[in-house]
Amino acid sequence: MQAYYWLRRGALVVEHQVVIFDVPFSNVGFDEACDIIRKRIGSREPGFIVTPNVHHVCIHARCPALREAYHEAFLSLVDGTPLVWAAHLTGKPLREKLSGSDMVMGLSEVAAREGWSIFFLGAEAGVGAEAARRLTLQYPGLRVAGWHSPPMGFHADAEENRRTLDIVREASPDICFVALGAPVQELWMHRNYRESGAVVMAGIGAGIDFAAGRKKRAPAWMQHSGTEWLWRLLHEPRRLWRRYLVEDARFAPIMLNELFKRLKPKR
Repeated sequence: MQAYYWLRRGALVVEHQVVIFDVPFSNVGFDEACDIIRKRIGSREPGFIVTPNVHHVCIHARCPALREAYHEAFLSLVDGTPLVWAAHLTGKPLREKLSGSDMVMGLSEVAAREGWSIFFLGAEAGVGAEAARRLTLQYPGLRVAGWHSPPMGFHADAEENRRTLDIVREASPDICFVALGAPVQELWMHRNYRESGAVVMAGIGAGIDFAAGRKKRAPAWMQHSGTEWLWRLLHEPRRLWRRYLVEDARFAPIMLNELFKRLKPKR
């Protein structure tokens, strides 16, 4: 399916947007996503990217602020094979899984070719620097504008939030990878993307940790079989058990409701 684009209120948006579970998804592949990002950087119009997964969908259902942020994002890329399968079952198939972690590597490679600068925001102290070191070795010519690890809860502290914005603005990156966890990263990007000095912000979850080698990605077969969540749970049970075993269980009624809407006779 070919994707078409047009300008709305100065923002580049995707015409073939798919709404599933009341969440907007950009039904594009990686190359098309890069084309949209390329146009955005060329126009210097600031914007941000969200990468919804099952956990995000569950939060989205009960968080008006997150729904507002998703509405304003210029790209919403599906993160996770389970959501790709779920979309197919609802009769609205999505073309390709484009997780935040995948986008760090893919966009860094494209950035090295295009001459774009990147910035890492989030993760623990030193992780951004290590991610930068590894990626510049892997993609010669990659321009790293900087990195910053703000303290926990910085977004609720006016002074720390301003300091973080000043650091990003001074670096003035083409792409800022934001790894603050959901929904903090989405809400923070939504509130601050216009004055951050970055052209494109992308919420990437644990993407900086993976790029730095601090956390190991699941084997490819688990990523494609929809069991990557189990890999992460086994490696970080104390931190993730509640998310995967309790909070994400809310996806079941959301999925059933979507299927019911599909089966309901049209009048």
